[in-house]
Amino acid sequence: MKKASEDRTVLQRHASHSDDENVGEELSPARIAIQNGLTAPKQAWLKLGLPMKLLVLTVIFVMLAEVLIFVPSVANFRVNWINDRLMAAHLAALAADAVPGGNIPPPLREELLTTAEVQAVAWRRDGRRRLVLPPRAPLAVDAHFDLRSRPELGTSHEILVRLGLIGDALRVFVGSGQRTLRVIGPLGNNADDFIEVVMPEKPLRAAMYRFGLNILGLSIIISFVTAAMVYIALSRLLVQPMMRISRNLVRFSENPEDQSRIIVASERNDEIGTVERELADMQQQLTQLLRQKNRLAQLGLAVSKINHDLRNMLANAQLISDRLSALPDPTVQRFAPKLIASLDRAINFCNDTLRFGRAQEAVPRRELLLVKSILSEVGDSLLLPRENCIAWEMSITPATLRIDADREHLYRVLSNVCRNAVQALESAEGDRSGGRISVKAWRDGRKVVLDVEDNGPGIPPRVRETLFQAFRSSQRIGGSGLGLSIATELLASHGGTIRLLETESGTTFRIEIPDRSPHEL
Repeated sequence: MKKASEDRTVLQRHASHSDDENVGEELSPARIAIQNGLTAPKQAWLKLGLPMKLLVLTVIFVMLAEVLIFVPSVANFRVNWINDRLMAAHLAALAADAVPGGNIPPPLREELLTTAEVQAVAWRRDGRRRLVLPPRAPLAVDAHFDLRSRPELGTSHEILVRLGLIGDALRVFVGSGQRTLRVIGPLGNNADDFIEVVMPEKPLRAAMYRFGLNILGLSIIISFVTAAMVYIALSRLLVQPMMRISRNLVRFSENPEDQSRIIVASERNDEIGTVERELADMQQQLTQLLRQKNRLAQLGLAVSKINHDLRNMLANAQLISDRLSALPDPTVQRFAPKLIASLDRAINFCNDTLRFGRAQEAVPRRELLLVKSILSEVGDSLLLPRENCIAWEMSITPATLRIDADREHLYRVLSNVCRNAVQALESAEGDRSGGRISVKAWRDGRKVVLDVEDNGPGIPPRVRETLFQAFRSSQRIGGSGLGLSIATELLASHGGTIRLLETESGTTFRIEIPDRSPHEL
């Protein structure tokens, strides 16, 4: 029974705890509402445009600056007003002290106190303290203020005193104005002498309210004028140029191929001008790139249309070459296999999709190949060497050097580079009998390096920047500008590179193809 009772107690506590959690869950919508209320101003601020945000921030900051000026000004006005009362009380005391016998007639005393706007005046002179103008009736003092300076206490004390004066001024504004104040001020050049007055707070409060209203009205006028000037200046310098850039971005994004939508950079030399110029260059490059992509797409479509007919023509030529290979003529027997291999290669190209148009090449089927065999095949396909025209040199170290690459890809790379060299030598002006193409190959650690060198006219500096970009590297009339771009793509699939070496004359391309890593074998 005791065990059952304990179980019931535990269950009751668990149920009570669950009820508390349910109550918390019931209150969650209220908490959500509070959170939404807190985030509402933030969402409203985010919806404001840049000009409105600038205007609001300008007004806020200018008003904050006016407040920071207003508070010390009011405190200073209070001190000056009290000092005026002390000066008036000093003059009244001097007048009362000049009365023969020191017996001041009541009418004169009332007039002096009324003129000075105080209720009593006392001073300490020559070590003696005297009530010069006594009050009309006994007074209850509510607050005491000492305006004597204490330079010997240091700068920190002076700062605390000034902060206290600001607090005293603010208390006058928020108070009822019914207090009676006792104020002590300096008297003459003797630090031990002072004048002491008792006065009502009401005239001080009224004067401070008049001064505060005047300052407030002037501050509002200054704030609006300053805010307008700052807003106009910042709007012209920053907001309007940024809005112009923003509108241009939206307009340009609607039709990036329209050159008329490219932003016209201003002549500004600041950061805004730099942004405009860089944006104009970027838009210009993007427009050219999109046009180039469209030309590529159109080229791919055109080639796909002629691909079928071209393949049939090449197939007929292959049949004819097969028959030629049956002729016993030694010259035919020498060149027929090369002709058949070239036709087979061309037919394979036609059967494949236009790989460059798809920005994609087949995955390389890598194997260890003799470099000399590939170079000999490339030389034969380009009819190298050419007697009395172009010399063909191969320097392979060692002669049995092997390279880890796809045979077809490597052939295309070397064929493109060497064909460019042949075309450069053929297009050279003057004597063309001394042309030379040299290929050097060697192993450097886990990679094979090939240098393809010619003694042609070289590559102009203006072409070097876009040398490996499609349709932009050709310097020959009728050239497609695709050879080096295709070579770069094929080598990248092997993890290799191709680059132009700096030489005094001619042209040298360096090709590097690394071996596969052990886990790829």
